[in-house]
Amino acid sequence: MQDILNAYAVAATPSFIGVYEALSVEAIYEHVIDLFPCRAASVLDIGAGTGRDAAWFAARGHTVLAVEPVRELREAGRQLHHSSRIEWVDDRLPNLTITSSNNPFDLVLLGGVWQHLAEAEQKAAIPTLATLTAAGGRLVMSLRHGPAAGARRVFPIDPATTAENAELCGLRLIRSREANSIQQGNQKMGIHWTWLVFEKVR
Repeated sequence: MQDILNAYAVAATPSFIGVYEALSVEAIYEHVIDLFPCRAASVLDIGAGTGRDAAWFAARGHTVLAVEPVRELREAGRQLHHSSRIEWVDDRLPNLTITSSNNPFDLVLLGGVWQHLAEAEQKAAIPTLATLTAAGGRLVMSLRHGPAAGARRVFPIDPATTAENAELCGLRLIRSREANSIQQGNQKMGIHWTWLVFEKVR
């Protein structure tokens, strides 16, 4: 994992950050956005990057814990998005040791994160994610399929196995959608996504 975080730190140039921030949240989450909380809620954004998504939620009255282990991205987020509704934390999967001290969240979000965990780490992370999701709350995950971008290593993902492991932890699958990447460069590389949404039932 550390090599992947180091690769993100190197990639965190103004150009990279600008491209990341310019992506539309509505376009990214097109297939699941209707399942986001309508009223003010607590949101856990794991792998928050520069806070693009966290700022979107904060602007809609939600409180957000933005978890980002890459210092360069975290500091850029603090500079770009000045909101009292966003709290930043340096923490990482699969254990989320610091984050786990918080109360469960109404929405747990993992956008573009899961592919950076090896199979054993994915399995170990699921119970942590289940614990951090409040009863009746939702866990939203995007699963990336395709080659890595530069040195940011990725691992194969089996959506069915992910769903099975989640079900064992009290997370009921309520939506599964396949989607193309919204970025032209990724489309040329054959990158596509599986969106999974779970609801905490126990």
